[in-house]
Amino acid sequence: MHPEIRLFGRTVGTYGLCSFFGFALSVFVGWILVKRWKNTIDDVLLLALPIAAGLFLGGHLLYGITRADEVISAFSRFGAGDYREGFAELSEGLGGMVFYGGFLGGLAAVLIFTRFCRLFARGNALDLYAVVTPLFHTFGRIGCFFGGCCYGREWSHGIVVQENRLVPSVAGVPRFPVQLVEAGCNLLIFLLMLSLFKRKRAEGKLLFVYLLVYPVLRFVLEFFRGDSIRGGWLSLSTSQWISLLLFVAAVAILLFHRITEKNKKAVRDEGD
Repeated sequence: MHPEIRLFGRTVGTYGLCSFFGFALSVFVGWILVKRWKNTIDDVLLLALPIAAGLFLGGHLLYGITRADEVISAFSRFGAGDYREGFAELSEGLGGMVFYGGFLGGLAAVLIFTRFCRLFARGNALDLYAVVTPLFHTFGRIGCFFGGCCYGREWSHGIVVQENRLVPSVAGVPRFPVQLVEAGCNLLIFLLMLSLFKRKRAEGKLLFVYLLVYPVLRFVLEFFRGDSIRGGWLSLSTSQWISLLLFVAAVAILLFHRITEKNKKAVRDEGD
């Protein structure tokens, strides 16, 4: 693993570097795409800033929920006056990020932004978010691979890592490269979403298309994960439960829209 690299004389975390590059590329792609609506790079940057904040806060918050025992313990230490150990434990409990938390945080940012700012129609902004999310996620998963987190289950034909400072116990064991597999699948989802966007298919509904595809992929790939830090309930991981909820929600909303549109068409036909 290469959790850190030297860049311009400084030590930089590989995961953070991959995420930064992925976000910057997503902003660039977004700028190219919004020309359809006569928006500018400034408009994209104004939308990207709250999304970045939502990604950061949501990702850390959901990670903290999966490690609630450590967070509660940290506040207990604060109450006992042990601030040094309390901050150390709180940093550990909130130090990681969970994709779905970041995704939902970014989604909330889009909804809030379009509520108070009219630079983008809400449907357009959500379509754009659906296109660039898997692109950003591709680089995030590559960062996970180099960082040593989210490792896969033992597999005789897998990749052997000789050193993993984050989780030393997984070194020297052939493991399924689940991070790279998910990165490749996310890239394919990005290409699908980009194709639909460019052909003006499912306009205003691309987010739901994404939520019909990625949660299924994530649900399946979770069975090939070997890390136990994700949390879970009833033999399913936290991310699998969220995948189920998001998939069902997407189906329900699409069905509701379809029924509503049919009813409106029926009313118009009666009026004619």
